[in-house]
Amino acid sequence: MELPRLGADASVDEVARGVDEAGAVVVERLIPPEKVAALKAELEPHRTATPEGRNDFEGYDTRRVYALFRKVRGFDELAIHPLLLGVLDHVLGPHYQLSGPVGIDIGPGESPQGLHQDDVVYPLPFPHQPVVLNTMWALDEFTEENGATRVVPGSHDTSAQDRPDPALAVTASMPAGSVMFYVGSVWHEGGANRTIDRRLGVILEYVVSWLRAQETHLLAVPPDVAATLPPRLQELLGYNIFPPFLGYVDGRHPRRTLPTI
Repeated sequence: MELPRLGADASVDEVARGVDEAGAVVVERLIPPEKVAALKAELEPHRTATPEGRNDFEGYDTRRVYALFRKVRGFDELAIHPLLLGVLDHVLGPHYQLSGPVGIDIGPGESPQGLHQDDVVYPLPFPHQPVVLNTMWALDEFTEENGATRVVPGSHDTSAQDRPDPALAVTASMPAGSVMFYVGSVWHEGGANRTIDRRLGVILEYVVSWLRAQETHLLAVPPDVAATLPPRLQELLGYNIFPPFLGYVDGRHPRRTLPTI
């Protein structure tokens, strides 16, 4: 199976259909070159200040910029992009939150990550409903040579948990400014960087609101910063309620704890 590819004018229905059928879909050049350049410039000081990874999974030659929404503002509008929210509504339903947003700066010599599923961090019995949807935003061109994500299309069937043959994986090559949508149950891996250049991408990961987010955003993003953000982004960072009342603070909606700006 090939990885579905769509243009920047793709509809929510087209992207959702690709995710349903293949587990992943690439939307090419969704953000313009000038926006890509601005995002890279904003991330640059954090890339240089971030140490290399601590284990094979993080990547010993990879820098991961955590607490993204404390450090930069350029991704605010992408996190609530209408296309993304529409696909999230389709895949996860009406109640979801940001889970593990992180910049991934893969350096020369980085090894393949190894095929894995992102939703296995949650001890849920299989099969189960979709609980995780990820987006990988390419700020550099993603190629087979520089460590583009590799995906096994169609491997998101949660009733079959055997690790697939790595030979079935395809490279999610994409131009800068593109984004790949992929569900947490699809088998994938970060590729090896065999070039002399670093390769930058950003993951905006979402999880249903009744599961714990990977990053504790209420601590990672200070309240005075969160108070300045768009209301929908505040909700995605945890200032929200999963009906009827999960997430309250002292009996009140958590957004009421934010300082008035």
